[in-house]
This record gives sequence, structure tokens and C-alpha cells, in this order.
Amino acid sequence: MFALALTVQVSYAADYLIVVSQKTSENDTWAKVISALKKKHSAEVTYFKKAVEESLPSLRQSFPRFACFIATPEETTKDLVKAIHRMTRRLDNDPFTDLFWGILTGHDAENALAIANTSDPLVIRNSLACTEIALDRCQQGKWFCELRKGHGVTKEQGGDVKDIKLPQDTTSRFVRELNEGKPDLFVTSGHATERDLQLGFRYRNGVFRCKDGSLFGSDLSGKRHAVNSPNPKVYMPIGNCLMGHLDGPDSMAAAFLESAGVRQMMGYVEVTWYGYMGWGCLDYFIEQPGRYSFNEAFFANHHALIHRLETCFPKNDAQPNAQGAAQPRKLSTYARKLRLSANDARGLLFDRDIVAFYGDPAWQAKMADGKLNWKQDLTVKGDEYSFSITPTLGSASYAPVNENGVQRGYRPFIAFFDQRLEQVELVTGKELQPIITDTFILVPNPPSDKPAKPIEVVFRAKEI
Repeated sequence: MFALALTVQVSYAADYLIVVSQKTSENDTWAKVISALKKKHSAEVTYFKKAVEESLPSLRQSFPRFACFIATPEETTKDLVKAIHRMTRRLDNDPFTDLFWGILTGHDAENALAIANTSDPLVIRNSLACTEIALDRCQQGKWFCELRKGHGVTKEQGGDVKDIKLPQDTTSRFVRELNEGKPDLFVTSGHATERDLQLGFRYRNGVFRCKDGSLFGSDLSGKRHAVNSPNPKVYMPIGNCLMGHLDGPDSMAAAFLESAGVRQMMGYVEVTWYGYMGWGCLDYFIEQPGRYSFNEAFFANHHALIHRLETCFPKNDAQPNAQGAAQPRKLSTYARKLRLSANDARGLLFDRDIVAFYGDPAWQAKMADGKLNWKQDLTVKGDEYSFSITPTLGSASYAPVNENGVQRGYRPFIAFFDQRLEQVELVTGKELQPIITDTFILVPNPPSDKPAKPIEVVFRAKEI
């Protein structure tokens, strides 16, 4: 399989579709959220009575670029997240997610309304993390090590990356950085539940907790440090268990949205053990600064996950349970070449539907332009498209930028189309085994001992 194309004609009713339960739409305070988002995007609205899957016919008919699922914090269950993932892959006949989606919720309707009313794009210039991130790709920022007590790294704008010494307990420092440093991006990993987040992984450190929608840090002495960080930001709990499980207004996810200025976030709704869907978002977002919005980076990584499942393991529609158990998949020759095992099939299948995306999916949050390992261009002349990759960092341009965490590096090259395409005909680049759907092109980037060389895929297609 070297190309996939939409084979069924679709019609457009809107570029943005709001999906909401009938019950929530009849709540006066949540109706204001729907109204604000509808006005903001000239959106259409579809309602369901009992299950979100009832909206599939409307999604297929409209085939929007964006779908926003407005939900109360009582509605944002694990099952809702999984159902949205599975449903949004069913708009056409390819196995990939067919649009950009997000779940708009909050600690309460007022919080959700503030998120809905956020319009100004965010350029991420200042990053903060409690795990290692590629600061050379950031304009400025800090990360405090979760593995080695007392260790941190900082970078000032225009400066070099430098080590810094820290106390073992970094709780008050983290809260101060959030409140006074005004980061645009917050990245976390380590142990977590719906009620707390540990700042240390291999050593004792403080924790973040929440109460009544407010975040606070609790240091090793038990002292509280209140978080008051209203500036709009993105939150990436890439390696945390359960941080995406917004199981009511008193959850950590709801508190981040309410008291930490978070306008978009991702997060696992289950106990994570494999990590492809979480950690890989760094590969597309932080490590390719300015190339993708946060929502685009999230779905680029999800497309990469589906591609690995489809190419390395024969198709199997069995759904995994919370531990990832499902019917085993066969290993392809390509999987063996990549040294993957049945456990990788289990892990990919597990990760596929359990990472939530919260916020307005059309809101633009991007890293400030920064260092890139390759130049990436998608050009159009009439009905002919050219997707080219040009290495800019020498022979190792396509190697991982940073390997902190798990399942890092060698993500496919991906570009999204401005309009949906059909009648795809590959002209050159078949040997690269590209995947071309109605919404994006993907070119694999497997590990290689050979120096990085320019690549190009040329194809013809028509706009829908």
C-alpha cells in the first residue's frame, strides 16, 4: 500500500462542526459556550441524545475540517474520549482520523466560555518543564530534572543552553515560574493520578494537587503554594498517567484549565505504559518549532501511530481493554526489520484511543520559529503536488532530536493539505512508500545507516 485516497464524494456544509449533547445544549450556562463558539467560527451545531456516536451521520455529511465536542466535566469520561477517537476515523474508508478535533470543557461553564472566547493565536516563546525537553528548539525556557535531584537546564532568549543547580524540592520554584515567569508551554511527566502530579520520578519532591478548580503545589514540608497563572498556555503531560482523565470538576485536568490558563492540553485517560502517543507529540511540536500548531502536531503523531499499526501489523479491529490486551496481530516483514514485537502491537493499539485533546481545535498555538533539521515544502501547480524534504543538519538530519522518554524519534514526515483531495495519482516517489489521504501526505522515516538525502514525492490530485 503506497497511497490511500478518498474514494467517496463528500459534501461540505461547514469547516467547523460543534457536537454537543441535547442535555448540555439546554443548560443556559453551557448554551452560552455553544453560542460563543458558533459565532467565533461560523460553525454548524449537531446534537445527540444519548451517545456521541449518534453524530457520525452529521459528521459524514458535513465532513468539516474541525469538530469540537462541547462537554460538561461530568460528560468527559474515558468512554467519551475513546468513542470520539474511533468515530472520527470512520468518516471515510481510510484508517486515519479524518479531521482535527478537540473536546471543549472546563471546571465549569464559565471556564469553558473563557476558552471558547480565546481567539488571539499563541506564539510559544517561553517553555517550562519538569522533564527534559529540547531547549535548543525553544526561544527560551527551563526544565527541572525529574530523574536527578538538584539538576536543571535553562536557556535565555538569544543565549546558550546552560545547566543550573536546584534544591531537591522544586515545588515553590515551579509555582513561582508558573506565576511570575508566565510560560506559554508547560510539559510534565512522571507519576500522576486524576488528583495529583509528582514533580520527582526517581527522588522525593513535592506534588501538585487541586481543590475546587484551583491548583497548588505541596512541598515536602506540607506547605501550600497557590498557582495563579492566567496567561494563555498549552499543557503537555506527555508521560503522565491519567492526567487527561477529566473525571469531573475536581480533577487535575479541570484545575489546569481553570487556574493555570491552559487553553489546549492533551493527556492520557488511562495508566500509560507504552508512550508512543504521548512522548511523540514532542517530536512534532517542540522539535519542529513553527511547523505545526499544537492540534496539528497531536494528529500528526496520531497518524504516525496508525501508520505504524497498519504497516507493521496486519489489520485487526479488535479493541484493547484498559491493560492493552486484545487479539494478537501478526508481525510484518517491515515490523521485523524495525525490531518490533507483539508487545509493540499491543502498545500501539492501547495508545491509539486513550489520549484526549482538550480545547478549541482551530485555535492556533505554535512554537516560535526555531532550529529545524530539515526544510519541508508542499507546493502546488495546477493539479500537481510536490512534497519535498531537504536535510539542513548534515548526514544525521533525520535522526532523533531528543530521546528523553520512550518511543522517540524517526517519526514520518507529514504535511497537511489546505483542501481535501481526491483522485490521487502518484507520479514519482513510489519507492518512498508514501501514504496520501484526502487530508495529508505521510512519508516514512525509518532508522537508516545511510546519510540523510533530499527526498521528493510528486502526485496529481483534485480538490474536493
